Amino acid sequence: MITAVVLGTGNVATHLLEVFSNNEHIRLLQVYTRNPNVTLAPSIKVPLVHQIDELLEADVYIISVTDNAILAVAEQIPFSNKLVVHTSGTVAMEVLPERFRKGVFYPLQTFSKNKAVNFKSIPICLEAENEKDFQLLEAVGNSISDKCYAISSSQRKALHVSAVFVCNFVNHLYQMGNEICQENNIPFEILHPLIQETADKIRTLSPLEAQTGPAKRQDTGTINAHLQFLTDATQKDIYKLLTKSIIDHV
Repeated sequence: MITAVVLGTGNVATHLLEVFSNNEHIRLLQVYTRNPNVTLAPSIKVPLVHQIDELLEADVYIISVTDNAILAVAEQIPFSNKLVVHTSGTVAMEVLPERFRKGVFYPLQTFSKNKAVNFKSIPICLEAENEKDFQLLEAVGNSISDKCYAISSSQRKALHVSAVFVCNFVNHLYQMGNEICQENNIPFEILHPLIQETADKIRTLSPLEAQTGPAKRQDTGTINAHLQFLTDATQKDIYKLLTKSIIDHV
């Protein structure tokens, strides 16, 4: 059985704690957080420590904190020659201190504390300095997911940028669509089937093949009507920019 310590209690850490707590292959020894006011969900039955010098020795230490706090937390771990990994999509593996064996354990998903996820379908992106440590991380990943990938730091950075486009930016466009609906007394749920079908299509079609709409058709009449309808300057600018980008890719 692989022993693990998780450092952090944010969105990603919380979901990792949930899945590790019910895992016959991983023994979760401790959770560390700098915040003395944090409490864990009743389903997470593992000791919570607030002093980093109380950490126990483990096979792997998983740092799951904000990107700018990774190095500061890692530097305080009171051991050497231990496998220490972080869960960031953008921070290079090399940021971790030299006294550790370094790695990355990056679950590629959008996480919110109060929204359950199925880890079996979440890709786990792995990186390590040597094959033995990679195999250990792969064993951890395979215990919670059906999809583990060897991804380098440079690939992970590209993947994270791609994820921002297809997740964070798209969600912001949902917000804009929701605002337009609210302003016109339309329930946003009317768009749910369209959103679902758009997401489903790219399982069988490339995004380029799946593209539809007035920009794809170069329907200038509809495009101009939409621009006249929009009164928010930011929404109008985004509409123009995305329309141009779609036309340029046709």
